[in-house]
Amino acid sequence: MIYYGLVMFSSVCVCAQDMSTYQKKWLVQGADTLPYRVLLPEHYDPKINYPVIFFLHGAGERGDDNETQLQHGSKLFLRSDIRKDYPAIVVFPQCSPGEYWSNVVRTFDSSRKVNYTFLEAGNPTTAMELLQTLVKFILIEYPVKKDQVYVGGLSMGGMGTFELVRRSPGIFAAAFPICGGANVSTANQMKKVSWWIFHGKKDDIVSPIFSEKIAAALKKQQADVKFTLYPGANHNSWDPAFEEPGLLLWLFAQRKK
Repeated sequence: MIYYGLVMFSSVCVCAQDMSTYQKKWLVQGADTLPYRVLLPEHYDPKINYPVIFFLHGAGERGDDNETQLQHGSKLFLRSDIRKDYPAIVVFPQCSPGEYWSNVVRTFDSSRKVNYTFLEAGNPTTAMELLQTLVKFILIEYPVKKDQVYVGGLSMGGMGTFELVRRSPGIFAAAFPICGGANVSTANQMKKVSWWIFHGKKDDIVSPIFSEKIAAALKKQQADVKFTLYPGANHNSWDPAFEEPGLLLWLFAQRKK
C-alpha cells in the first residue's frame, strides 16, 4: 500500500532560509520511504497547469534528512528572475544512504579509482522504483503540463536521469544529465526525448567518455542532442552547467514528441 506524506515543515537545518520555500514531503511505499522537496511557482494557482522539473542529486547528497539533496541546483530555481520567467513545479527527491538511482555496477581498481558499468536491462533499484512512483504521483497530484515534463541530475543523478527516461517512455520532453552516463545500447529507447548533456573534460570521478559515448549513440538514433564538454572542469561540471545562460530557455522550449 502506498501513502503520500503531505505535511509541510519549515527547514531548520544548515540550509539557507530560502530553502524552506521547498516544501518537505515524503512518499512511503511499503517499508520504503522517499523524501522529497517541492518548489511551487511564486504565484501558484492550482487552476493553471505548469511545467514540472525533477532534479536528481549525486551520491554525496544521499540521506534521509530531506535537506541535503538541495545542496546543488536548488538555488537556481529560487532566483527571482527564474521564478518570474519560468514558473514551474520543481521536485528534488532524496535517495537513501547506500542506495543508487541507476542500475550500474561500480568496481574499483588497485588505486581505489571507481569504474562504472551501465547495465542494459535488469530490475530497477529500490530508489528508482520509488522515483518512478513519485513521478506518477506528481503528475496526478499537481496541475502539470503533460507535454512539459523535464528531468535533470548530476553524477549519480545524471546516470539516474538517463535510466528514468528509459524506464518511463512517453513521459519526458527533455532531459539534462550532468557528468553521468548510460549504456549505449539503450539509446534507441530514449531517442524521443530532447537532450542537453554536460560533462567536464578533466573529470576524474566519472569519465567524460561515458557522456561522449551516449551522446553519440543518441545522435545515431536521430535524437535531438546537445553535448557540452567543459575543457577546464573536473567532476563539478554542474557549476558551469547551472550558469549556462541558455539552459532554461532551451529546456522550457521543449515539448513532448
